[in-house]
Amino acid sequence: MARIFEMDQGGANTIRVVGTFGYMSPEYVTHGEFSTKSDVYSYGVLMLEIISGKKNSSFHRMGGSVTNLVTYVWKLWEKNSLHELIDPSIQEECIGEDCKKDEIIRCIHIGLLCVQENSADRPAMSEIHQMLTNTSLILHVPKPPGFFFPNGPESNQSTSKSFTCSVDDVTNTSVDPR
Repeated sequence: MARIFEMDQGGANTIRVVGTFGYMSPEYVTHGEFSTKSDVYSYGVLMLEIISGKKNSSFHRMGGSVTNLVTYVWKLWEKNSLHELIDPSIQEECIGEDCKKDEIIRCIHIGLLCVQENSADRPAMSEIHQMLTNTSLILHVPKPPGFFFPNGPESNQSTSKSFTCSVDDVTNTSVDPR
């Protein structure tokens, strides 16, 4: 969702929200506000997808309720069970001494910092780079992520938000002469 800003511009508003649901930041989906922190949110989702081997758009069962990947990761964080998120194919390669699960857990932690609901709480990309390259840097405790379903989306709570979105599929056909 990279946007081009003027040199002195750090964000903007739009009335037409376009993008892939699950990767768009909460402030963009609900208010049409985008900034570099919107890209940080998307980056965090991608990090969590790569580590888990699961897509955010897919739904997962956890404790009897259906949830999205971001909520699933947050619940694992609360249970102090982030190791359960790691893709089995990554774990298979982590049998030797070269694998450091604490580094993978650190990446999950950074991913959670990127998907925090409030954009002001998310780190800048330069800070993410520092967190990834300097393992002695202490990480903040993340706050709940955007699009977090505390009781799963099928909860009996009466609050809801609605927004309009569309999914476009494109088929490209090439016709060649004989």
